[in-house]
Amino acid sequence: MTEAPPAGRVLTVTPNPALDETYTVAGLVPGATHRVGTPFVRAGGKGLNVARVLHQQDVPVLALAPVGGPAGGQYRTDLAASGIPAALVPIAAPTRRSLAFHDSAAGDTTLFNETGPPLDGAEWAALQAQIDAAVPGAGCVVGSGSLPLGAPDEFYAGLVRRAGRTGIPAIIDASGPALLRAAEAGADALKPNAAELSEATGTRDPVEGARLLIGLGARRVFVSCGEDGMLAVTAEDPDGHLHAALPRPLRGNATGAGDAAVAALAALLVSGHRDTEELLRTATAWSAAAVLMPAAGEIHEDHRRLAETLVVTRRTGGVGTPGTPAGRKDTPWD
Repeated sequence: MTEAPPAGRVLTVTPNPALDETYTVAGLVPGATHRVGTPFVRAGGKGLNVARVLHQQDVPVLALAPVGGPAGGQYRTDLAASGIPAALVPIAAPTRRSLAFHDSAAGDTTLFNETGPPLDGAEWAALQAQIDAAVPGAGCVVGSGSLPLGAPDEFYAGLVRRAGRTGIPAIIDASGPALLRAAEAGADALKPNAAELSEATGTRDPVEGARLLIGLGARRVFVSCGEDGMLAVTAEDPDGHLHAALPRPLRGNATGAGDAAVAALAALLVSGHRDTEELLRTATAWSAAAVLMPAAGEIHEDHRRLAETLVVTRRTGGVGTPGTPAGRKDTPWD
């Protein structure tokens, strides 16, 4: 990653935050009883994970999220202890919880995500007011994660348009109709994983799915393909694509790896970097470095070395199913 002074801060918007609880077990057996230690608990949600990685890397950031109830109180306490600048909108309903069970023997993680509570009209208005107040001081806007029950599919598209009126880039990591609407709004970067992309576009080929998003209006699409790395398609070169992967996959906790990739994109875009290969290489390296950490929201200090070892290739055409670039299974790092 080329060093450049940040221009403004990164604003992360997490409309459906969660209090993350991570358990570690040496062998997860369905139907069995497991003894586990005290869970690792911290404020989470995809946008907050992005903010946490950026804060760790000394990139100025402001995290926006609606929180409420006892879990919301824990959320506020954890953010205050972490030192991450935040603007939290109070809501009546309790903040949801996300449970992660990391199997240290198998090297994979099983997630149980609660559905987020709906926001009422006044709460949506308060969140939008916080966004409107924060965008003018930002150099990049990130919208990440699922939407609460009853949220409009246009929420992230509105965030893209709000950033565009200020002339700053917007990165969206979403799924379903919200991903399509963000593409139509002209998002500077979209970062789905292969499964999310397939669900939203109806195609199993991640390159073709990315091209569909480009055709709708997105400028860049970065697709996480699990152990097969990441690919990038841009509006400037829709007929070709870049693919980045490590020579060998890493074992560890993949929770939050996709959020680390978004953080890398934001760190570069807020500093004025626009080269697609640099964006892809850094995003893939930060994603891999997140796998080496015990919980989401951090990356290993080896991320620069990982960036140097990545193999980046330029290709034309599609790649078939998500696992075909290197012949490994698709396990999205998100």
